[in-house]
Amino acid sequence: MVEKANIIILGSANMDMVIKTDHFPEPGETMIGGEFLLVPGGKGANQAVAAARMGGRVMLIARMGNDLFGKQNLANFEKEGIDTRFITLDPEQPSGVAQITVNKQGENTIIVAPGANFAVGKNEIEALQRDIDKAGILLMQLEIPLHAILDAAKLAAKRGVKVILNPAPAQKLPDEIFPHLFMITPNETEAGILTDIKVVDEKSAYLAAEQLVGRGIDQVIITLGAAGAFVYSPTFKGIIPTTQVEVMDTTAAGDTFNGALAVALVEGKDIQSAVRFALKAATISVQRMGAQPSIPTLDEVVPKL
Repeated sequence: MVEKANIIILGSANMDMVIKTDHFPEPGETMIGGEFLLVPGGKGANQAVAAARMGGRVMLIARMGNDLFGKQNLANFEKEGIDTRFITLDPEQPSGVAQITVNKQGENTIIVAPGANFAVGKNEIEALQRDIDKAGILLMQLEIPLHAILDAAKLAAKRGVKVILNPAPAQKLPDEIFPHLFMITPNETEAGILTDIKVVDEKSAYLAAEQLVGRGIDQVIITLGAAGAFVYSPTFKGIIPTTQVEVMDTTAAGDTFNGALAVALVEGKDIQSAVRFALKAATISVQRMGAQPSIPTLDEVVPKL
């Protein structure tokens, strides 16, 4: 019998096509870029890999095309030790792909063609229902249909499983989803879209988080890039800083944070310790290129003595 996962991730899986360049092109501009990378990505997949590398027992529920990218991704998940029983290779839809441009400051622009990710729905919720009872955390993002996210959140909350939603890419959410969430983890931009409060400092982060908690969420973490993360929880409210480093590529930094955070929380760490752990993992990731290739292992985040 296969051991049940303590973290289930319902989300997207893509193949990322990355080009490094000095600056982002203007509309109508053709420019010569630098290094090209073809690497596995997608927010759900990235978070699954991050959680697995941090020592979590992870199941990924996702949908990819029955094509070269889908098969490559599936083999990669198995190599990472991720439970892939409920990943579907769709015979009709192509695998999702992301076109990523990274400038010399390490900032990125990303365009995603969702493909099979947008076919996630009834079959994935049925799969979730079969294994949800022994999960500690359900982690989701917004690169799959919102109706599937809402159905999954309701199911998990009803079964007593903590639901963490990383609301990326940014979009408005229906009010009915919030009471089913244990935690939401937007960045500054996403928090602004959710609350109509521009997050620029600790005070505005507090106001945005307070509004989200008022909608029924237990806890809020707003990631602040190089400034760290703002935490709003029953036991702590304030900014937890991170180490300043030279940034190479921010792709998957948020995914690394969320995967590591889920592992720390399911292991019983308090919120401050969990966020510090997640920030350390994310800080390592921004010093490397690519999505999944940038995600550190547990030994890198917590070196063995």
